[in-house]
Amino acid sequence: MVSDSPIHLVDRSPRVSAEELLAGFRPSERFGEVSFDTYIPDPGQPSQEEAREALRGFAASVEAPSGGGFLGRLFGRRPARAAKAGIYLDGGFGVGKTHLLASLFHAVSGPKAFGTFVEYTNLVGALSFRKTVEALSGYRLVCIDEFELDDPGDTVLMSRLMRELSDAGVRLAATSNTLPGSLGEGRFAAQDFKREIQVLSDQFEVLRIDGEDYRHRGLPEAPEPLAADDLEASVAAAFPDASRVAVDDFPALVDHLSRVHPSRYRQLIEGLQGIVWRDVETITEQAVALRFVVLADRLYDKDLPIVSTGVPFDRVFTEEMMTGGYQKKYYRAVSRLTAMGREGLQRAAGPDREATAR
Repeated sequence: MVSDSPIHLVDRSPRVSAEELLAGFRPSERFGEVSFDTYIPDPGQPSQEEAREALRGFAASVEAPSGGGFLGRLFGRRPARAAKAGIYLDGGFGVGKTHLLASLFHAVSGPKAFGTFVEYTNLVGALSFRKTVEALSGYRLVCIDEFELDDPGDTVLMSRLMRELSDAGVRLAATSNTLPGSLGEGRFAAQDFKREIQVLSDQFEVLRIDGEDYRHRGLPEAPEPLAADDLEASVAAAFPDASRVAVDDFPALVDHLSRVHPSRYRQLIEGLQGIVWRDVETITEQAVALRFVVLADRLYDKDLPIVSTGVPFDRVFTEEMMTGGYQKKYYRAVSRLTAMGREGLQRAAGPDREATAR
């Protein structure tokens, strides 16, 4: 349709070495060049400026020499300026936590790692727990974005990983969001985090970041998908370079995800500039839906426009999923898919229909 030899994600089964997996633990393209200076605090929310300055200080403490040399690191001696092994950003959706965490990553010299909670759990699944500890123990800083408290098993796994890294002298930084609709406007997130990471809790400095929360705005309305008869012309208009567009039947793609480890989804979409899905349908199995969430996150990291037919993205998960224990994952995925779908329609529509696509 879009090329003599279109790309199909279902034909890709990437093989990725441990070194390649670890090399991917860095901020996505959208946060690839941010800094503390590019973070603009809301004057009406003093906690945002306070968090930025606290993270500047944390970065400086990571950079400060320990004064203990090899023996100091071996026995866990820390810089005098670093009262805490870790720092945790507590706040709702959309207040700039990822921007600040990525700024911290860029402010510290390597070796270092930046990834989402899910990416770290997937790394453990791909390498084993012990090999993951061995690989990350030599790092100066490990950043964990979107620490999730909705899966007890994964939370215990990450708590253990963080404890072992902290014991090895690695500095830790994390962010987390409360569930949409949770009581207390997010103020229970820090308490939950400190409880779940157990023995590490007293080693974390908690920073509360206030600001307008996506929960007050609600999910953006998902644009209507294209009619099947309009797909070919719309794809041609949206993606002039058809050689870098992946075209797949949605049911087949979702099925294919079960045969590719989630730690490899970044490589699955490598080199692409656009996504085309035919016949998007509601996913009814939780395990399938959770794999698809990981793909949605990796697509959003690369800011890939999506053109699709079938159901709109606010119906890609069941109502039970959107109100259940994993609702935060699904809420985030719908928001991100909607943004990418809107961008795809804007490209396909041209000036006459751009306002409608928005």
